[in-house]
Amino acid sequence: MNIFNKVTLQSMKRSRTRTIVTIIGVVLSTAMITAIATFGTSLLNYLIKSSIAKYGGWHVELLEATSSSVDAQKNNKHVSDTATFTNIGYAMLDGSKSPEKPYVFIAGFNDKTFDTLPVKLISGRFPETNNEILIPSHVAAKAGVRYKVGDTISLDIGSRMDDNRMLGQHDPYQSGEKPGEIKETLFTNAEKAYTVVGIYERPGFEEHSAPGYTLITKDDTRNQANSYSLFVTLKNPRQVKAYTSSITGTQTFILNDYVLRFMGISDNTLINALLYTVGGILVAIIMIGSIFLIYNSFHISLNERTQQFGILSSVGATAKQLRDSVLFEGLCISAVGIPLGIFVGIGSIGLVIPIVAENFKSILYSTVPLSLWVSLPAIAVAAVVSLVTILISAYIPARKAANTPIVESIRQTNEIKTEAKAVKTTLFAQRLYGLEGTLALKNFKRNKRRYRSIVLSLVLSIVLFISGSAFRSTLKRLSERLIMDINYDILFTAENMDDKEMFQLYDKLKNTDGVYESSYQTVYAYTSTVKASELSDSYREYRGDTTPNETISVPMDIQFIEDGEYLHFIEELGLSPEEYTGQDGKLIAVAKQRIEHKDGPSETLDLFAGHTMTLQVSPETDDKSTLVRGQNINLTFADTYPVDPPPKQTSQKRPYVFMVVAPYSLKEKFQTPETHSDIGLAFLTKNHTQTVAEMEAIIQNAGITSSYTLYNVYEIVEQYRSLTFVIDVFTYVFVMMISLIAVANVFNTISTNIRLRRRELAMLRSVGMSDRNFNKMMNFECVFYGMRALLFGLPIAGIISWLIYVGLVSVERIDNFNFVFPWGSMAISVISVLFIVFITMLYSIRRIKKENIIDALRDDMT
Repeated sequence: MNIFNKVTLQSMKRSRTRTIVTIIGVVLSTAMITAIATFGTSLLNYLIKSSIAKYGGWHVELLEATSSSVDAQKNNKHVSDTATFTNIGYAMLDGSKSPEKPYVFIAGFNDKTFDTLPVKLISGRFPETNNEILIPSHVAAKAGVRYKVGDTISLDIGSRMDDNRMLGQHDPYQSGEKPGEIKETLFTNAEKAYTVVGIYERPGFEEHSAPGYTLITKDDTRNQANSYSLFVTLKNPRQVKAYTSSITGTQTFILNDYVLRFMGISDNTLINALLYTVGGILVAIIMIGSIFLIYNSFHISLNERTQQFGILSSVGATAKQLRDSVLFEGLCISAVGIPLGIFVGIGSIGLVIPIVAENFKSILYSTVPLSLWVSLPAIAVAAVVSLVTILISAYIPARKAANTPIVESIRQTNEIKTEAKAVKTTLFAQRLYGLEGTLALKNFKRNKRRYRSIVLSLVLSIVLFISGSAFRSTLKRLSERLIMDINYDILFTAENMDDKEMFQLYDKLKNTDGVYESSYQTVYAYTSTVKASELSDSYREYRGDTTPNETISVPMDIQFIEDGEYLHFIEELGLSPEEYTGQDGKLIAVAKQRIEHKDGPSETLDLFAGHTMTLQVSPETDDKSTLVRGQNINLTFADTYPVDPPPKQTSQKRPYVFMVVAPYSLKEKFQTPETHSDIGLAFLTKNHTQTVAEMEAIIQNAGITSSYTLYNVYEIVEQYRSLTFVIDVFTYVFVMMISLIAVANVFNTISTNIRLRRRELAMLRSVGMSDRNFNKMMNFECVFYGMRALLFGLPIAGIISWLIYVGLVSVERIDNFNFVFPWGSMAISVISVLFIVFITMLYSIRRIKKENIIDALRDDMT
């Protein structure tokens, strides 16, 4: 070890507090970078496993492969495994409502195929012979054709042809309606009957553009097939492009992008780019905060050693030797701080992941657990980034010290160069602050560069804390609003279902395990005829109606709810049950129009002028009204309805709400054979996942012929809750660690700067400054640091908080959701900043006061 390194180690030992604080800063910085890298790799590994669980672990699918192609790929040295199913053929799906998907596609699976491709049963069992078949659930949901377990279906099976070319699942349906498109033809060559033994979820390996719904049967091994779908798993997925290039021209293929994109080897790099971008931004923030701390630490170290460097230069030390001396100090700190930071980072993220693992399942609807995944390349990158951060922080002041003239270094006249006008204060400031405050202000002005890092560190912490808290609180308010607006866990909706079928299904569903509360409703589409004069003035102005006697048609809905729920609603409104029940009783209605204003909050208007009115109504049929069953109803308007109606299709949504609420016992009075109806069955349950699975099986076996949808509403709400929780955890952990770096920087800078000013402060005490005045001067310095940081930090944080609100509201398209200014977070920031600065200053002053004034005046800091 050379003399320069020995001198450096002695300097580090002499300034133990500064050295320890710097090492703590390096540990925090490295820990955060390691935590981000480790969590990023763990999340990618989780996404890969989730995609494999949903779509399969294969990498390339070869379409319409021959038996010789299958054998060739099994023996390919780059292939680790293969799985196949037989392309048995296509058959027309009678009654299909999806013109782009008019077929069913029959696939023959063997045991290995079932193990390789995820097939999730909803009800029933897997096929055991080639006479049994599985039906995908989207046949009912999309095509509107419903089968139940035990049904027998007969299919005319054949091949799709475009002239002389055979078409497969990768070729969309060619209807011949597009210009220049040839209409395809289905040539059937066999008829076969199958028994439905199970219903399964839509398969992930079926493309959305595929023309046939995939029906799965057991492969008949006795017959040699002509066409297979071959799923290839490579030994090295990163060779997928080279592999596909080798088969191009002889074989049509598709890639498993759902898995490959998370490996970074797909053309779809959006997710990876997003992860790397967010990670890069976080690492950049950490590096900036760390550079402030570490650079400031080395800068202070060099201030202490300036005279020492001058003396060494005077006896022949070169600029390179002085730079190397400082970089050696950086390497010593790195040798201790980086390994500790890596262990702390891995350990901290290992503690956080189990806390948020269950929430990630809810967010991404995955059964795969999020677990810690330590990647050695990621750890190496984190270590290199940390080392580069330290070396950059050390090199900048080292170069400055090495280039300082020898005489200036020995005399220590290069650090503060200022003119009288630069530290001049106004008479007003002198009277306002007094002598102590004026001295503090002058010191702040002459040492602007030295204290700039303190202000920047505090500003960074303020902005991150307030904006992070604003993001969390805004998302939490959105989640709470969603939860408050939904009063059920599971919702079943259907169109035009008769009462007998509905109540039979309702009785089965409400007795499902876990269901403890349920309700039913039916909504009829009606229309009303009113005069423009009966509308409210504000609504007429909004519509632009000018003729009061004009008769207009206003579409409306009549919601029929359980009689008990209706009576409870009447009592809540303070109305008479006798007046609002019975065949001729009055009904409750809600009639509102919401108007969006670009420059302000939305406005809600009443549609009608009066609080009560008599209205002529008639049912809507085939998008037009008939007055054959028209009747008059007496309405009393309210501000809300008791039960949320079933959600409407986008095409059916109206710009206003006009809903009449009636007891279910009055339903027959308004019912006609042509009336369009929507029914809704709502349930509260203790175990939503199990209940939904059981309900899906019940619905499939019931053979419902109406178009229906089963909503797992609890899952949507839980997704918001989980997302809020995950953001809470990572926001607070990240802000806390960044704040610790900022606190370390503030402590290091203030405490060392006070030590560097020990002669100056001793001189003030020697000429008669009392302890009270001395403390007052230092308190003014605290206030100046804190106020300068708050002056910049609070406005920036407020703007970012507003931008976060605007971004979330625009993405979620939420109405009537006002911005809440983060006063609480700002108050915490103000108190925390002043407290940190004050405590650090108090610690430093107590050390100064313990020293003898004469010794401090004699000390030359060498």
